[in-house]
Amino acid sequence: MELKERAEKAVQLKTSGGYNCSQAVTAALADQTNISEEQLKQIAAGFCAGMGNLEATCGALIGAGMMAGLKTEGKGTLAVTRKMQETFRERCGAIKCKDLKTVTDGKVLCPCEECVRNAVLIYGEVMGL
Repeated sequence: MELKERAEKAVQLKTSGGYNCSQAVTAALADQTNISEEQLKQIAAGFCAGMGNLEATCGALIGAGMMAGLKTEGKGTLAVTRKMQETFRERCGAIKCKDLKTVTDGKVLCPCEECVRNAVLIYGEVMGL
């Protein structure tokens, strides 16, 4: 599956109502691990609405970071996630859910669908998919 297709799958999962942002990202990247999509959905269940409903780090970004940890087997993951965070901030304008959902001039800074799409795309770019 191409990277853009993965990103659109994540958006579709998020908009279906059955997945939060973190779950949508991990599910769209499930074939990058030996863990099933259903297990990843369970693992990512608590990381919505900004790190467990605290309006902190975006769940989509957390999902990408979890997948990076699995892909790198924990070796060099900090550098990878830092790069993903920097790129996410550049594209989305922030990394905290509360900031991403801030409404200015009647428009949200970065809607969940865009956060999910960008998290998958950035994961792919940083991890060389």
